[in-house]
Amino acid sequence: MLLGLALTMLLRHQQIQREQAAQELARSALVDKSSVALVTQLQSAETLLRAVQSLFLSSDEVSEREFANIYANLQPRRRFPSLQALAYARKEVRADGDHYVTTWVQPLTGNAALAGLDVNAQPNNLLGVIESRDSDLPTLSAPFRLAQQVGTMPRDDGITLRIPIFSPGPPPVSVGERRRRETGSLAVSFRLSGLIGNALSPDVTQIFRVRITDVTDARERLLFDSTTTAPVDGSKDFQRRIAYGGRVWRMDMQPHVVAQTGFDLGDSALPVGVLASLLLAMLVFTIASTRQRAIALAWHMTRRYRESEERFRALNELLPALVLLADADDGAITYANRASRERLGESVDRRRLSDLFEDARLLPDLRQPDTRDFHRISAALCDEQGLRFWADVALSKVVLDGAEKLLMVAIDVTEQRQLNEMLSFQASHDALTELYNRREFESRLQGILNATETGAPMAVLLYIDLDQFKLINDTSGHIAGDHLLAQLAATMHKQLSASDVLARLGGDEFGVLALDIPDRQAAEAVAERVRHCIDQWVFVWEQRSYTVSASIGVVMIDQPGMTMKDLLARADTACYMAKELGRNRVHFYSERDDEAARRRGEMEWANRLRWAVDEQRLVLVYQELTPLSPRLESGPRVELLLRFRDDSGTLVLPGVFMPAAERYSLMPMLDRWVVETALAHFDQLHPAGADLRLATINLSGASVEDDALADLIIALLKKHRVAPSRVCFEITETVAVRNLSRVARFMEQLRQVGCKTALDDFGVGMSSFAYLKNLPIDIIKIDGSFIRDMLTDPVSHAIVRAVADIGQRLGLEVVAEWVADEETLRVLTAMGVSHAQGFSLHAPEPARFQYAAAPSASPP
Repeated sequence: MLLGLALTMLLRHQQIQREQAAQELARSALVDKSSVALVTQLQSAETLLRAVQSLFLSSDEVSEREFANIYANLQPRRRFPSLQALAYARKEVRADGDHYVTTWVQPLTGNAALAGLDVNAQPNNLLGVIESRDSDLPTLSAPFRLAQQVGTMPRDDGITLRIPIFSPGPPPVSVGERRRRETGSLAVSFRLSGLIGNALSPDVTQIFRVRITDVTDARERLLFDSTTTAPVDGSKDFQRRIAYGGRVWRMDMQPHVVAQTGFDLGDSALPVGVLASLLLAMLVFTIASTRQRAIALAWHMTRRYRESEERFRALNELLPALVLLADADDGAITYANRASRERLGESVDRRRLSDLFEDARLLPDLRQPDTRDFHRISAALCDEQGLRFWADVALSKVVLDGAEKLLMVAIDVTEQRQLNEMLSFQASHDALTELYNRREFESRLQGILNATETGAPMAVLLYIDLDQFKLINDTSGHIAGDHLLAQLAATMHKQLSASDVLARLGGDEFGVLALDIPDRQAAEAVAERVRHCIDQWVFVWEQRSYTVSASIGVVMIDQPGMTMKDLLARADTACYMAKELGRNRVHFYSERDDEAARRRGEMEWANRLRWAVDEQRLVLVYQELTPLSPRLESGPRVELLLRFRDDSGTLVLPGVFMPAAERYSLMPMLDRWVVETALAHFDQLHPAGADLRLATINLSGASVEDDALADLIIALLKKHRVAPSRVCFEITETVAVRNLSRVARFMEQLRQVGCKTALDDFGVGMSSFAYLKNLPIDIIKIDGSFIRDMLTDPVSHAIVRAVADIGQRLGLEVVAEWVADEETLRVLTAMGVSHAQGFSLHAPEPARFQYAAAPSASPP
C-alpha cells in the first residue's frame, strides 16, 4: 500500500509540476504581450507627434488654424482615449533664460488652463523639453500634475511625450546647434492611469495585479496599480523593464491566488486481499484519470491557443497597417492581413519579403549576430503590378510554434511624403513662375558667398528689372501681366546653363546666379544674352502684341568678406544706374555708383519732406532731463526732438532724413514747424501740463541766419501766451563758431524777452573756452562722446571736468548727454553737473497732444 501510495503521489506531483510549468509559460507570454502593448502605445504617440512635426518642418510659419486642422485630421483621441492635449510651446528668450510658453493647444475644450502656460513652471515637464531638445529624440517626462487636472484627481497622474521643433534646414548634428536652432517644443499629454489602462487588455488585470513604477532615478514613483480585492501570490512576481523616451519603467505583475484542489487517498482497514484489490483498482483509476486529465488539459490549451491565434488574426485583419509573417530562412510570406492583400495584391502570400522591396538590399538579415532583433526603415515597396509606394517599415524576429519567423509591419506614407515634397516645393518656389523665390535665392547666394571664402570659382549676380512693365498691367490688366511674367521666366531659363540659378525676387524683378564665370567678359556675355532674349521676345495677349526690355545690374562675386546685404544693395544700385543711363542695358557695379545711389536717396527724402507738413508726417517727441542736485527747482525739463512717421507708422530718426533736409535747404521749414507746433501746444507737450518747467527746442544754422526768425518766435510766444522763461533754444557749437556775431545777436534778442539759450555738443568745435564770454548763453551741453568714455579715458574725463568748472564759474548750467549708467551719474554729480540726459534715463516718447493724431506711433 505504501509503495502504491508513493507511486500515486509521485505521479500527482509530476502532473502538478507540468500544470504549473504550462501556467507559468502562459503567464509569461501574457506579461510579454502587456509590455509590448504598452511600448506600442508609446510608439503610436510618437508617430502622432512626428506627423505634426512634419507640418513645422515643411513651413517657416505655421498658423494656429493649420495646427488645429492637422489635429482634426489625425483624430488622435480615437486611438488614445486618455489623451489630454496636443500642445505647441514657443521658445521665448528672456533675461532669466529660455522660456517655453504654450501657444497652441488642441482640443480647446477642457484645456483652457494651458493657454499661455509657461512650461518652466512645471519642472518635470521642462526637463522633458530640455532632454528632447539636446537629444533630438522623443522624451517622456516624469509624472506630474497636469494644469487642467481639477478636483480629487490623482496629483501626479499626468505625463507628456515631447519632441523638439527646429528651424528649417538640415537636421542639427550637435547639441549646440540644436539649442541655437530650437524654436519650440511639441508635446502630447496623457493621464497615466488611462494611458496604461488602455494598453492592458481586460484579461490581464483579471489574472494579475499590475504595478508599474518609474525607476529612472533613485526615487521610485508608482505610476499605475490595478489593485483589486482578490489576493495575490506574493511569492511569484513577473518583472519587465520598459525603456522608452529617456525613462525606465518597471512592470511588476503578481498572479491572483487560484484555489487548488487537494488529493487524499484516505485510510482503509480492509483485509490484505481487499486492500490489494483496492490498491490495484486505485492504481488503474489513477492511471485512467491522469490520462483523461492530460487529454482535457491538452484540449484546453489547444483551444486557448486557437482562440489566441484567432484573436490575433481578427485584430490584424482590422488593422489599417500592413502586417506580414514570413519564414526566417527563405523569407517566404506565410500570412498577410487584409490591408496587405488590398495594397500588395491577393497573391502576396506567394511572394517573398525581398520581392516587396524596390531595393532588396534594404531588407536587413535579422539572422546575423550583429543585427538587432528590431529594425525600422523607410523604403519603397512594390505591389504585384510593380507600382511603387513609400512606407515606414518595422521588422522583428519572433518565434511561433518553435520556428523563427519575420514579422513585418508597414504603414503607407506615400501621401504624407508627397505632401511634404509639395510643401517643400512651395516654400522655395514662386507660385506664379515656378522659379525659385527670394528666400531660396538668398539661401543659394549665401552658399556661394561661403564658398568664396574657401577659394571657390568666381560667380556673378544679375539683378533684372523689367522696363515699363506697369504699362502692360495698366493697359491689359494684371492677368496679362501674370502671363507675361510666367512666359518670360521660361524664356530666360533657356538662356542659362543647368548650374545657374534663376529666381523671381518680387513683382517684375528677377535674379540670376551664374556660376563658374572665369572673368568679366564671360559675365557680360551671360548678361547680354539674357537682355537680348528679353528684348527680342514678343508677348501676345488678346490680339495685342507687346515688347519688353530689361535693365540689368551686374555684380562680380570675386572677393571674400562680402555680405549678402551689401551684394544685393550693389546689384540694386547697378540696376538703378542701368535705368538712369537709358534702360534696356547692362551695367556693372562700380564704387562711383554708391554716390549716385546716395544722392537718389536724398532726393527722395527731400521730396517726401516737402509734403511732410501737409500730410501730417512730422512728429514731436520729448526726452526728459534728470536733475543731479536736490536743490534745483521743481518741475520736469525736456528737450523736444523731431521724428518722421512713414507709411507703416514707424517713427524714423532724424539721422536718416536730416542730411537731405540740409542739402536741399529744408531745415528752416522744419525748424519753423517745430517752433510753431511746440508753442501752440506748449501745455500739452508733457503729462505735467502747465507744470512743465522748461522745454528746449533745437535750431539749425540755416534758421539762425534768418533775421526774421527771432521776431517770429517772440510773436508766437505772445500769441500762445507762453512764458518765455519756460522756453530754451539750443544751437550746436559748430553753428555758433561758424558765425559768432550773428549767433550772438540772435541769442541776445531771445534773452531780452526772457528765453533761455543753450550751446549743444560743446567740446567738438574748433575754438577754446574764450568765446563763451562773448555768447549770451545760459546752458552748456557737454558732447556725449566725452561722457561715454570719461570713466575709461583720462583725457575725456579731464575735458568733462574742465567744462563743468568753467560753466560753474560763468554761472551757467551744465548738462551731460549720453549718460548710460549709475557710475557715470555719480561722477557727474561730484563734478557739479546740474542735469543728465540719455536713453537709459528716459527714452523719447511722443508729445501728449499727438497721441490721438498718431495712435500707431510708438516711442523710438
